[in-house]
This record gives sequence, structure tokens and C-alpha cells, in this order.
Amino acid sequence: MSKADVVIGCFYGDEGKGKVIDYLGTDADIAVRATGGDNAGHTIKVNGVKYAMRLIPSGILSGHTIGVIANGVVMNPEVLLAEIENLKVHGYDVENYLKISDKTQVILPYHPMIDVALEKARKSRKIGTTGRGIGPAYCDKYERSGLRVEDLYADSFAERLKEHVESKRALLKFYDPEDTSIDEKLDFDRILNHYRGYAEKLKPYVCDTVTYLHRALEQDKKVIVEGAQATLLDIDFGSYPYVTSSNPTIGGVITGTGLSASDIGNVYGVIKAYSSRVGEGPFVTELLDATGDRIRDLGHEYGTTTGRPRRCGWLDLVTLKYAKRINGLTALSVNHIDTIGRFDKIRVCVAYDCNGTVTEDFSTSLEFLNAAKPIYKEFDGNFGDLSGCKSFEELPENARAYISFIEEYIGVSVKFIGTGPGREEMIVRE
Repeated sequence: MSKADVVIGCFYGDEGKGKVIDYLGTDADIAVRATGGDNAGHTIKVNGVKYAMRLIPSGILSGHTIGVIANGVVMNPEVLLAEIENLKVHGYDVENYLKISDKTQVILPYHPMIDVALEKARKSRKIGTTGRGIGPAYCDKYERSGLRVEDLYADSFAERLKEHVESKRALLKFYDPEDTSIDEKLDFDRILNHYRGYAEKLKPYVCDTVTYLHRALEQDKKVIVEGAQATLLDIDFGSYPYVTSSNPTIGGVITGTGLSASDIGNVYGVIKAYSSRVGEGPFVTELLDATGDRIRDLGHEYGTTTGRPRRCGWLDLVTLKYAKRINGLTALSVNHIDTIGRFDKIRVCVAYDCNGTVTEDFSTSLEFLNAAKPIYKEFDGNFGDLSGCKSFEELPENARAYISFIEEYIGVSVKFIGTGPGREEMIVRE
């Protein structure tokens, strides 16, 4: 019986997980998305075409890997259908290579509206949400009033939807009584017609993915689970409240798929050779200077889904050690080593100084993080052109020293090294 390998982001997302997933997907039978919604995105370039995968597992781009949207996801049908159509236009056989859990939560039109209204009400304490309705959809899930994919086909769907639309309309008028567009945007008949249409188009893909995945492992199929967002955005283990509304850590993989702990094989943690973050919240190694701007420009650090410029800084190994502990990482992937190698000197955070106390242990306490000052170790840069490097031994000495120090500090080997933006620009160490 085979095991499911997992790819997890170690920091704040956007680490380049899609590149590792794309590589693993070359011989994977199934790729699974376990958590999150279309607030996350993997950008993959295949045969000169760039794909922004928000809901469908990017492993499907291999052409022979089945993509599974599992029960832990919150799904906007309109976004999903647009992704399906884009794949079909580019020649992908989606009908035979996509499956959607009947337990997946459905995002309705009122969810993004509530998301935006809540963020507006927070004023100076904004979280930095994308406004796509992810949080409100998860709220409905845990309040046990959400609609799942299976509910779209139930006889009671219209009745339940009407109750939801009426209650959410009243809620939105409470939040923003001056908004005169609420009634028009939440017209029940129009929403019902749209979602019945979505349900009809999605019906061929819907199945019991829990049973499907377990049978696949029993048949020794190769399964990979694609992480969305990352460890420090986890609702429990991230820098709360500046987090997402799900568990993009190893625990979320288990509850989001129906796989058990004993079904998990390798857990690959993905980082950049520097750090970045989108949205609000603490960021200990952030550089609010020309160096941070240069990292952003060299690394093309703009969000896949939102286009927002990312906050950038030096690599934080205190955070990485925390991610290792939470997720049980078995190996690392370090991307953008070509980007950071353009600097003369590179700094790496090896400890925090919090009000005079030096520690190598991370804490999600906002008071701690806001007071923490990074303690750096400096390395020589100027790695040069890495495009011709096909093995670790071919990397320049300074690049090897940088990677080796990360391994030594964290106690986990670096298996993947990204040397450029292309899918083929990656060193894989055996």
C-alpha cells in the first residue's frame, strides 16, 4: 500500500509550491487539494503557457494526473468552471481527470460581500483578506449551516438557499445600511438559477473522494497532496488573527482529505531563499528599504490571485524550524536561490532578540513578534548564472555554503533547489 506525499508552504504562502508539485506530478497518479479556496494560487508555466491554478490541483497539468478537490476546500463554482474551461481550451481532458468531493463547501454570492463588509468594519485592524468569501464560507461550515456540493442536488436546495439569502441579506444591511445594492446583488431567483446551472455542469466530477483516495492508496497509486497558503497562515498555528480560515498545515491535510496519519509519506516543506508575505500582520525579517524593494523586483513578488506587491525580507530560519516541528518535514525545497544570489552579501535570521532575551524558538504571540528583532548571520553572495547547474556539486561554492547552512540549522535535507523560474530549472538531489 502506497503513501501520500505532501507539499506544504513553510512561511506565508507564495513560496513556489507549484513548481515542486509540478515536478512530483510528472509521475503521480493523483494530485489533491485539501484546504483553502480561490484566495490561493499556484502559477505554473507549461510549454510556454502560464496557468494560474486557484482551485484545481496544479498536478493535473502533467496530462496524466487526476486532480481531486477534497472536502476541506471551500469552492466558488464560477471560479472553478472558468478554470475548467481554460484547461479545456488548452487541450486538457478535464472530464476524465478531475474529481470534486461531495463534501466540499460551496461559496455563495453573499460570502464575498460579507468578507468585504467585515474587513471594512475592522478599519485600522484589517486582516488583509482577499475579499473572496473564504472566511465567511468557513464560518458557515463550522456554524453547521453551510451548503456542501451534495446539497446542490438535494430536493431541499431551493428552500435552504432561500433561507440563507434572506438571513445574509439582513446581516449585510446591518453591517452597511447605506448600501442600496444589496437587494439587487442577492436576488434569490437569479442566484438559484445560476447555482442550478453550476450544479449541472459540475455533476460529472462529483464523487466520494474519501473512498476514492483510500482505494487509490490500496492499489499502490502515487498520490500527492498540494498545500495551499502556508504554515504561518494556519488558523491555529499562524500569526493569529492575520491568518487564513483553514489549516494549511499537516493536520489540515488529514481532515481535509479523509486520509489518516499513517497514510502520509514524505512531507516536503517549501521556502524561498528569502522571505515574503502578502497582507497585514507581523513579519520579523521584513526589509522596508531599497534591499527589500530589490528582492521584490528581482523575484517578481506580486500575488498570483490578487496582484498585490509582496512584502520582502531575509530568510528566517527561526520560522522555518517552527514549520518543521508543526508539519514533521522530511525534506525541504529552496526556491529563488538565483534571485538571492544576485546580492553581494546575504543575511539569514538565526535567532530573535525579544526585549533582551535571545531565542531560537518561534511564537505566534503578536506581542512577541512585534517586539522581536532579527539576529542575522551573513553569507557571501554573487552566485552568478545558475542556469547551467544540474547538480548540487555544480553550484558555486557560496551557493552550496548557503544551502548547507540551512540544512545544518534545521536538521532537514534540501532535496529541491530552484535555480530559475522555469519548471525545468530545478536541481533534484537524491
